Order: sequence, then C-alpha cells, then structure tokens
Amino acid sequence: MSDFFVHESSYVDDNVQIGKDTKIWHFSHVLGNSVIGERCIIGQNVVLGPNVKVGNGCKMQNNVSVYPGVELEDDVFCGPSMVFTNVINPRAFIERKHEFKKTLIKKGATLGANSTIVCGNTIGEFAMIAAGAVVTKDVLDYALMAGVPAKRIGWVCECGVTLHNFKDGNAVCSACGKKYIEQNQVLRENIDS
Repeated sequence: MSDFFVHESSYVDDNVQIGKDTKIWHFSHVLGNSVIGERCIIGQNVVLGPNVKVGNGCKMQNNVSVYPGVELEDDVFCGPSMVFTNVINPRAFIERKHEFKKTLIKKGATLGANSTIVCGNTIGEFAMIAAGAVVTKDVLDYALMAGVPAKRIGWVCECGVTLHNFKDGNAVCSACGKKYIEQNQVLRENIDS
C-alpha cells in the first residue's frame, strides 16, 4: 500500500517520485521523471512534467500545468487556472524545446488565480502574485505584485497579510506580529529588534 493517494481517473507515468501524504485528484497527469514532495495537494486537471520538481507542502488548484523548466520550492500555492510558460517566442511550426527557460518559484510564494508567470523569472520567497497578474520579471521576497504587467504595490508578511504603517522602514504584521525592515527597496524579516 502506498503512502500517497492518486485518484483512479489520473495518470502517473514511470519514473515519478511522489512523497508521503500527497494527494493527486481527478483527471490529472504526472509525466515521467517528475518529483513531487510530501504533503502536496494536486487538484483536478493538473499536468506536471515531464522532468519537473515540486517541493513539500505545495498546493495546486484546478487546471494548472507545470512545464519542463519550472521548479517549485516548498509550500508554494498555485491558484486556479494560473499559467506557467517555458518558451519566450513559441510557434507551432518551430520546435524550441532547446530554448526552455528556467522559472523558479521560491518557498512560500503564492500565485493567484489566473495569474501568468512568463518563463525565465524567479518569484521570491513569500511573494504574493495577485489574481490575473502577468509577471514579466523577477519578483522580490515578500513583494505584493498586481497588474499587467505586474508591478510591486506593497509588501506581505510570511503569513500572507499585507504590511501597512511603515515607520522608519519598519513594519509589524497586524495578524501575526512578525517584524520587518525595508532597506533599499528590499524587505527582510527584522530579527534584530
């Protein structure tokens, strides 16, 4: 008996590693040589791979496709129908598999419903991408991004709450009390205070 769950309507190809307590729901397909960590939830109609890596604790809502070149670190949330790309200038009549660009989604990031992550970019730790946003460049840790193309409109706490009331570059999360400091347009946790 396996220590993960795959719904009977889903397909898992050969040479796939699936971590403990992961659940793969209806009509999904995991292609060969992909690795899925522990405690992941893979929603309905998700396609993973081939050759992709998904960290521990990731959640993918319905209708997400994770293509070769995309890597998700631990605790990444992919909202319903969000989109990854892996080629900058696709054409149906020109094969460009040798041009796949790496896209890295770092620990704890959230990619909102119907957002698009253009390939070749890195989404920082605990960043929050708003629903419908189109990311065309690297995103800083803790950045709150919205719009087309996405622009930073604020900062979010590790717990996901928007940070307000900065004083002398310092902010305290109103929900969890975690402290942050902004220096040179970069936010980091303030462990010195």
